[in-house]
Amino acid sequence: MRRLRFHPCGNFKERYEEELTIFTTDFGRFWLLVGLLILFVVIPFLSKPYLLYVINHIGMAAIAAIGLNILIGYTGQISLGHGAFFGVGAYAAAILGTAGGFPFWLSVIAAGVITAWVGMLFGIPSVRLKHLYLTIATLAGQFILQYLFVQWESLTKGPEGIMLPRATLFGVDVKGDRAFYYVIFVSFVILTWIAVNLVRTRYGRAFIAIRDNDRAAEGMGIPIFRYKLLSFAISSFYAGFAGGLSAYYIGSITPEPYTLFLSVEYIAMIIIGGLGSIPGSVFGAIFITLLNELLSHATEFFMNIGALTKIALTIAPLREFVFGLAIVFFIIFEPKGLAEVWRIIKSSFKLWPFSY
Repeated sequence: MRRLRFHPCGNFKERYEEELTIFTTDFGRFWLLVGLLILFVVIPFLSKPYLLYVINHIGMAAIAAIGLNILIGYTGQISLGHGAFFGVGAYAAAILGTAGGFPFWLSVIAAGVITAWVGMLFGIPSVRLKHLYLTIATLAGQFILQYLFVQWESLTKGPEGIMLPRATLFGVDVKGDRAFYYVIFVSFVILTWIAVNLVRTRYGRAFIAIRDNDRAAEGMGIPIFRYKLLSFAISSFYAGFAGGLSAYYIGSITPEPYTLFLSVEYIAMIIIGGLGSIPGSVFGAIFITLLNELLSHATEFFMNIGALTKIALTIAPLREFVFGLAIVFFIIFEPKGLAEVWRIIKSSFKLWPFSY
């Protein structure tokens, strides 16, 4: 008698290890490999210097945005001080690299650790404050740190800023956009992998429980204050690490960039990209960085045409307006952000041609 063989239709998980697998099929692993090859082989050699410059800024913004999404999107702790934490990382790396004589790689990692401690300090009010009150507390932290960047001249050199030494990694000069591209995106891949795995551990599940209902989380035995501080520390580490990379990449720092508007940019990234989504943080960083470049080029274009100078002067201050409009647009029409748009596109490809 002929035996019938049945083949499973779909992915059936039989062990907990399978449930925790990020890429459950060989198809997904294949496209991961293709993506890494494009990221590290194709893009750096086919891109022109200006495009590499923009992509490098996208990479650093994405690292910081992932950190903020862990705090806001996964833990539900609203912060308006992320731009200042980015600045703390930049100044910490600059001071350690100049006055401390630290090597490049150690300066950047130490900058992330120092910023994590600063973030925990400003996260202490989260034990008593929530929602609007916590937002005001982190806003106060933003202004306090901005003040220190300018006024603590013995440490930060005030408005004059700090010139950083050339970055070297294992005895090799990290010079130019292409060399920094590899440093930035190797760091980006590692930190993204850590973030993706973090949100799937008991720590990430505790963050989500606190976000959904902190009282219920406390009733289940989760020490919410400890986990809130941990979330602030992780988020600030990502911001500080990105800030340290940015300081070395630019070569000098001054207090001007680390303002409230930078914090608003990061808020816009995670709202437009998608709250509670690691890929959404990357999509948001791409969107906001390219939008910045587009507005900058539009202003420059109209400034070069004498008759249209007035239009250029009108476009320049519209940056905040355009960001606000983009945030409102996504909140109304696609609250889950670009990550949800990407999910719909992927689902359409999987189901094509049978959309049902």
